[in-house]
Amino acid sequence: MGKAERNGKPVVSAGLYATAADFQQIFTEDVNSLYLLSLLLTGNQDRAEECFVAGIGESAKGNHVFKEWAHSWARRTIIQSAIRLIAPRERSAATILNPVDAVAMDKVPFVLHAEVRAILELAPLERFVFVMSVLERYSDHECSILLGCPRRDIATVRARAMQQLVTLLRLKHRSPADTSSTNSAKPENADTGIELMIAQHFVLRGPVRELKW
Repeated sequence: MGKAERNGKPVVSAGLYATAADFQQIFTEDVNSLYLLSLLLTGNQDRAEECFVAGIGESAKGNHVFKEWAHSWARRTIIQSAIRLIAPRERSAATILNPVDAVAMDKVPFVLHAEVRAILELAPLERFVFVMSVLERYSDHECSILLGCPRRDIATVRARAMQQLVTLLRLKHRSPADTSSTNSAKPENADTGIELMIAQHFVLRGPVRELKW
């Protein structure tokens, strides 16, 4: 049987859309992962909780989101709430960074302290770009739209974040230029190598999904 139609256009069954109850279940079951995402973006326990609550409210507004996209949408609402709360683009030039929230760190497993601390020590814009593009796998285009900055700036900001994380985490990195004294690799090749190394490091350790609340 074909799809129902209204005025000659297909009508999607309301049952295919995520309901407020569906999102409430997601925020309940994925509280650890969603809260840690809030913490990594905001860098502060109080703001992370505010961001988390705002994400719940935004998800429950009755947006037409297919159920299979509901988990991704919930994470997106967290990101959007954090952007509104922190305004990372405006604060990226700040020379003094807030100290890592000791209370928040108490709720992060000790095995993940180094990674979480390193991310929280990044400047706001660098932190947002890293979390969104590397951990959440957003494209540069999506990051530029959500953060309100040119797409070309996303790669530059991410490269700065990568370099700082390499230093903070004391990770060993050999760029293509290191493999041969006669090979003059371009700077962007080295940046790509750093990006892959950092991404693999965080994927293997999975900090966003191992928080114990």
